[in-house]
Amino acid sequence: MKITLLTGQTFNFNDYFDFEISVVKSPLAKHLTLRIDEKKRRPVLTLPKYCSRTKALKFLEEHRDWIINNLARLPQPKHFVDGAQFEFFGSKYTVQHISELRGVRFENTVLKIGGKPEFLHRRVTDYIKRQALKKLSEMSLAKAKILDCRVVSVKIKDTKSRWGSCSTRGCINYNWRIAMAPADVIEYLVCHEVSHLKHPDHSAAFWQTVRFLCPNYEQSRHWLKIRGKTLYQYV
Repeated sequence: MKITLLTGQTFNFNDYFDFEISVVKSPLAKHLTLRIDEKKRRPVLTLPKYCSRTKALKFLEEHRDWIINNLARLPQPKHFVDGAQFEFFGSKYTVQHISELRGVRFENTVLKIGGKPEFLHRRVTDYIKRQALKKLSEMSLAKAKILDCRVVSVKIKDTKSRWGSCSTRGCINYNWRIAMAPADVIEYLVCHEVSHLKHPDHSAAFWQTVRFLCPNYEQSRHWLKIRGKTLYQYV
């Protein structure tokens, strides 16, 4: 990534390393920090307002092994291909590509997809998003009714790290990948977001509402924290 130094020169960190680097300049940062963006599969360097090129390069060089090792640990991206198996709202399905088939069709535990093979992955993800919107909308409305709250809209997003969100206006967003989590985890997330309709915070009252809707939510919450990142293998 190119940045402009105080001298006016343009400097590209990627010219010095054999991996892509995202650079964020933050006036609030007090120190150089480094993290791995698991979705983009690249390190992210945060620079304080006043930081020299030499200092930044030295910092990256000192953490080169850390970067390489953490990038190597990232799960390999997954694409939907013919014969691939995936979980959808708690049930397992197999993808079957049939070139001459028009559209998409579920038959028992088989998701049959037509069209050219190079579009197979996109067709499967598009279908999952459409069905996720339908199912998550139904679940959200049902849970909101219990709390006597109103859902204004439900949308499916391809978010970077958040599984869901709920605005003060009653608009709920879900990450499409949550559709491939275990059924109890999906249930917990819906209860979590719907509870924000009543409590737009994470207060004790909010968690009491979550427990009211989903009595054994702790295990599902733990699964999402520990294993949820595996769903980001689906790009």
